[in-house]
Amino acid sequence: MHNACMVALQIRDVPEEVRDALAAQAKARGQSLQAYLLELVETQARRLRNTAALDRFAGRSDGVRSLPGESAAELDDQREQRGPWGSAA
Repeated sequence: MHNACMVALQIRDVPEEVRDALAAQAKARGQSLQAYLLELVETQARRLRNTAALDRFAGRSDGVRSLPGESAAELDDQREQRGPWGSAA
């Protein structure tokens, strides 16, 4: 996400223990605090874009909607019906 139009962000009044925890995590990852914080901000921005994209499709009724776990159960059922060699049992 490097482009010519970069901005600077500043966060004031960060508690010392918060800064220390972030700095320790950055060091453990072999990053500077600046690089680590930029990665956190970029990750959050990607998540927000992904959520916005998913929200655009919320409420649509033009496809199959499954609850979490249902797809895996459906696949298991289909595999069981095919039998051990991949053909219909």
